Amino acid sequence: MSTPYPFTAVVGQSDLRLALLLNAVSPAVGGVLVRGEKGTAKSTAVRALSALLPKVDVVSGCRFSCAPNGPDPACPDGPHEPGPGALRPARMVELPVGASEDRLVGALDIERALAEGVKAFEPGLLADAHRGILYVDEVNLLHDHLIDLLLDAAAMGASYVEREGVSVRHAARFLLVGTMNPEEGELRPQLLDRFGLTVEVAASREPAQRVEVVRRRLAYEDDPAGFATRWAGDEHEVRARVVAARALLPKVSLGDTALLQIAATCAGFEVDGMRADIVMARTATALAAWAGRTEVRKEDVRQAALLALPHRRRRNPFDAPGLDEDMLDRILDEFPDEEPEPDPEPEPQGPDDDGGPEDGGPDGGPGGTPPQGGGPDTPGTERQPESDSADAPQAPESPESPEPQPSAQESTGPEQAAVRAAEPFRTKMLSVPGLGEGASGRRSRARTAHGRTTGAQRPRGHLTKLHLAATIQAAAPHQKARGRSGRGLVIRKDDLRQASREGREGNLVLFVVDASGSMAARQRMGAVKGAVLSLLLDAYQRRDKVGLITFRGATAELALPPTSSVDAAAARLEQLPTGGRTPLAAGLLKAHEVLRIERLRDPSRRPLLVVVTDGRATSAGNAGGRTDSTPRELAGHSARLLQAGGVASVVVDCESGPVRLGLAGVLARDLGGPAVTLDGLRADSLAGLVKNVRTAVAATASPNSNRRAA
Repeated sequence: MSTPYPFTAVVGQSDLRLALLLNAVSPAVGGVLVRGEKGTAKSTAVRALSALLPKVDVVSGCRFSCAPNGPDPACPDGPHEPGPGALRPARMVELPVGASEDRLVGALDIERALAEGVKAFEPGLLADAHRGILYVDEVNLLHDHLIDLLLDAAAMGASYVEREGVSVRHAARFLLVGTMNPEEGELRPQLLDRFGLTVEVAASREPAQRVEVVRRRLAYEDDPAGFATRWAGDEHEVRARVVAARALLPKVSLGDTALLQIAATCAGFEVDGMRADIVMARTATALAAWAGRTEVRKEDVRQAALLALPHRRRRNPFDAPGLDEDMLDRILDEFPDEEPEPDPEPEPQGPDDDGGPEDGGPDGGPGGTPPQGGGPDTPGTERQPESDSADAPQAPESPESPEPQPSAQESTGPEQAAVRAAEPFRTKMLSVPGLGEGASGRRSRARTAHGRTTGAQRPRGHLTKLHLAATIQAAAPHQKARGRSGRGLVIRKDDLRQASREGREGNLVLFVVDASGSMAARQRMGAVKGAVLSLLLDAYQRRDKVGLITFRGATAELALPPTSSVDAAAARLEQLPTGGRTPLAAGLLKAHEVLRIERLRDPSRRPLLVVVTDGRATSAGNAGGRTDSTPRELAGHSARLLQAGGVASVVVDCESGPVRLGLAGVLARDLGGPAVTLDGLRADSLAGLVKNVRTAVAATASPNSNRRAA
């Protein structure tokens, strides 16, 4: 709709609104990452913020929004003559998830640069967002190299475009806001650290507040302009307060006591690096300015910690972001303010603002959030205390039998409680053979836009990566015919050559985990879960999608459809119960079905199947097949079906004890991949596994399946 939803009409979400406004007051805070479930007004609040930012004064005709009183000396459209500028509203620029690098940073006309020596530059989204807002919805789905470019520009306040020695630089200072649903995958910790603040949002469970959300949304959709008019007064008040806080910000004093509180808090929570200290200092200063004060207080430091530290405490993707508020209070109490300061004069309130917790009351933090009119708003979603992780009840160890026949416990024994996973470890890399063209990642070899140059070809469409030597070689034989007279080459479009590059791709790693009674011994299942958890961590680091299939009793279940959220897979794994018979064939057929569907959805992403089992098959389950086939024969047929489809597979052999049947090795041969023990999965003892994967698949797969796998 052409009329944006008013910022002050957003119900609840006090932390989200406060974090956005603090960045509007002080863009140096470093932006906001908004995490939360779908349908929680994340995008609505971000898009509405632009209407509250003051108008910007720009040089007329400058594509890079230079300020008339201080233009960028390196502006590609400069130098600018002194004179009055033009006022325009602050922009909100949205970066699509599928954007290219050229769309983000801008494109340089290589042909004109080589032939004419002219820097013909087409600005990108970073230039459009200068002195405004750059919004990335689903930032966790953005390609890593784009996130790196984006965050580098946000940190340096400038964007650099370099192509074959031709360089263009322009200013790029913007308020960076990203939103994401954690169910769809997490950002890397080093990227999380680059966002100044983070906010967790969730839908209210209060019926009255949910009713008000629906009422306002329906009223807005019925008459957007009329709805915006009813909130115009509140919008004007908040806009004026932002302007006043910006003017007051340089006068705010950050005393030694406040600095000690900030440093002690970051040290107490063992936050890596110094960025957290700096962000907390800037946030506390902005909070004081937003409250109309010229000194930073302990409550400002506390609120700054709640916004700036939760996402910086994660050590791996399985850690939930959060902060122990009792520990925070204990740290701050060690450094009390030197003397109590008198309360400031009350700020002008909105017509219906009661000064409650959302708007700067005693429970809402310093300064609060913008006034809201009308409607039974209640405080935003409360922070949930970190739950104590008690040990799950353990089942007694079941005796292991070397016989492949089902025991009485496997057939009729009750389901056993979930077992806690052992500590994860670093695994050796598993990869898919051949050369793929999937999404960028860090696992298997692939043709990518980034990586080492392996050759040259004519460009398909717009030229992005010039192969200079190949271009000169193509143009050199035609110089005489083209009438070359000077020192420079005469370059034409047909001479241009695109660099072919090889890098790494992310794969779909599908785990098929045996949860039957033969795996139910507590020590063994804990080790199995620890191994899968280690592989999940490896998949997270290599930018893979993951899926989880479990089989036990008479069925196989897709516990987690393929997703980028490895922490969701870890949660499913932690809750996995064990017991019953072993329908190995059903698990393999379920994997075949899932991979077939995923091949239609994402044909460029190649799969890697990881089967975690002791190789026993004591039940046909729901696999079907001939009535005269044994469960072991059905499992062999299912495995060979996967091999015929060119699926690269690895079997993690979980068999233990003095007597071993070697059934996992038989399964690995049927799948056409290697078998590796739990101990051999560790990085320091898994030498040559990648070579074995490639050798085994190449030796057993048919020529047609090799082509499909490549």
